[in-house]
Amino acid sequence: MRTLCASTLIGEFFVIGFAGLVAMQMSDLPAGTVWAVSGTAMAVSVLLCGMLGRPGGVQLGWLLQIGLVLSGFVVPMMFILGVIFGGLWWASVHFGRKIDEAKARFAAEAADAA
Repeated sequence: MRTLCASTLIGEFFVIGFAGLVAMQMSDLPAGTVWAVSGTAMAVSVLLCGMLGRPGGVQLGWLLQIGLVLSGFVVPMMFILGVIFGGLWWASVHFGRKIDEAKARFAAEAADAA
């Protein structure tokens, strides 16, 4: 699960950075404010990659997804990208857990066979 979720988070890192560039041009917000918010969200997305194995890591990832969708109020395209990345996050968590369960099952079967 960690690999799939981390891949999604790294993709979000780049999307957030590009959205920050667009927000500077499209909104009346000061550049410092845009980069404070975008930079924090980018840092959170990278830090979450390391927190995925810890309790609450996936839940914090969901909060980032909500923030990504809400950023659509500044950059309207982010509504669409936020929903897409929310779907990718769900798929990464859902299918990642299934893959982890299958790996554990195969490892147990191999240990029993040996």
